[in-house]
Amino acid sequence: MTTIKVCVGSSCHLKGSYDVIEAFKEILKKYDVEDAVDLQASFCLGFCDKGVVVNADSFEGPKVQKLGDDILFIHNVNKDNAEELFAKEIYPLLNL
Repeated sequence: MTTIKVCVGSSCHLKGSYDVIEAFKEILKKYDVEDAVDLQASFCLGFCDKGVVVNADSFEGPKVQKLGDDILFIHNVNKDNAEELFAKEIYPLLNL
């Protein structure tokens, strides 16, 4: 199962993390992958200056910062780009 964590720390909250979570809920329903993805809210992920931050395992792409071998972050996620990022970066990795 892939886990998607959306930061809900104060900075990301002010930048619209609630809207990002709601967008991901709708996206997961639309793609019928609610059973394959665990969507979670997370307190500060440590990149307060970089937007709404999303952490997803097995996640790669142009807006991703990689720390070590397993910790991947995507920055500046918003309700308008969430589906595009999901479709291009996360959905193919689900191997469905």
